[in-house]
Amino acid sequence: MSKDVKNTKKKKIAAAVIIACIAAALIVGIVLTDPLYTSTEEISDVMQDAVLHEHNKVSLFGLDVNPALISAIAVTIGLLLFALIVRIFALPRFKHVPGKFQLFIETVVGLFDGLAKKNSPHRNGFLGAYVFAAGVYIAVGTTFELIGIPVETTAGTSVSLPAPLSDINAALALGFLSYFVILSGGIAGAGLRGVGRTLKDFSLPVSMSFRLFGALLSGLLVTELVYYYLASSFVLPVLVAVLFTLMHALIQTYVLVMLTTMFYGEVSEPPIKKEKKHKSAAKRGAAHKNITVSQEV
Repeated sequence: MSKDVKNTKKKKIAAAVIIACIAAALIVGIVLTDPLYTSTEEISDVMQDAVLHEHNKVSLFGLDVNPALISAIAVTIGLLLFALIVRIFALPRFKHVPGKFQLFIETVVGLFDGLAKKNSPHRNGFLGAYVFAAGVYIAVGTTFELIGIPVETTAGTSVSLPAPLSDINAALALGFLSYFVILSGGIAGAGLRGVGRTLKDFSLPVSMSFRLFGALLSGLLVTELVYYYLASSFVLPVLVAVLFTLMHALIQTYVLVMLTTMFYGEVSEPPIKKEKKHKSAAKRGAAHKNITVSQEV
């Protein structure tokens, strides 16, 4: 038997032993600490506070606010600083043959711009910029909670900063902002007819807002539920949180961008001008021709 085969078998055996030791340590920890675990809150109270944020408030300049507001401010400042740094230092150095960073930036921008042009062939310049900003904000804001930045609440407890859109107010603000962008496209493209097209879907901002909020809330509630029970609060929450967060970041970004671009393209389509003059002229010409033919006969 060759040395390579022996080394491979030894590595497999060592990996299996390490995994078994980790599993055994987790089981022992669960068994030993389970009798000592007592919950100070009911699971219903924990999940209700995860939705309404009535108790876990943080102080911001003397005001008790939702931790999601701190997350929104942090994400916004971080994105603006990143954009400023790219504009000042990276953009002047872009070349015809792109490097890795330039290729990444151009791919992301081109993806959102392509969706805007595909779903809205009319007046898509501003639309591409908006869906890019909104999509990046949703993706970065959703994955922001994975950092787990701790803050102290007004009650003296410690919580980690959640995703900005886990607050219903933030989701409503983004939904109505997207609706106003769609309305502006309708006004610019079709005037009063575009306004009528947009107002026809009056439930759109509410549905977009609750879709964002509900998707993020489902992941948050599942994670809270897993954390609540000690028997499943050692390794499983990490996997659940990461998978749910990444999945929601991708899906919600795609859904909001697609809905915004499709409705924008629908309401901004210019009205088709009916060629009444040409039709009436053609009718008059045909009638005159018939009269001439009848006279000849």
